[in-house]
Amino acid sequence: MTQQLPERDPRRHAVALSYRDGNTAPRVVAKGYGELAERIIEAAKQHDIFIHDSPELVSLLMQVRLDEQIPEALYQVVAELLAWVIDIDQRK
Repeated sequence: MTQQLPERDPRRHAVALSYRDGNTAPRVVAKGYGELAERIIEAAKQHDIFIHDSPELVSLLMQVRLDEQIPEALYQVVAELLAWVIDIDQRK
């Protein structure tokens, strides 16, 4: 017997995170599929906010409720991503 894997959703996904001093972890402040995802991405571009394309990470973050902190299991990967973004920003 073979197991059929679910087809990957062809719509674009986007998740926006926010981290402020005093927060214990970044929060999901926007997320969506399709047109909403495109609007999130466009808003980030307009505000010169870094956009990182990582389908696996986005898929995991899509499971987090709006205004909730990211789960502890994602702290390390998100921290590394934020450190990388800060490094790029400082080099500009």
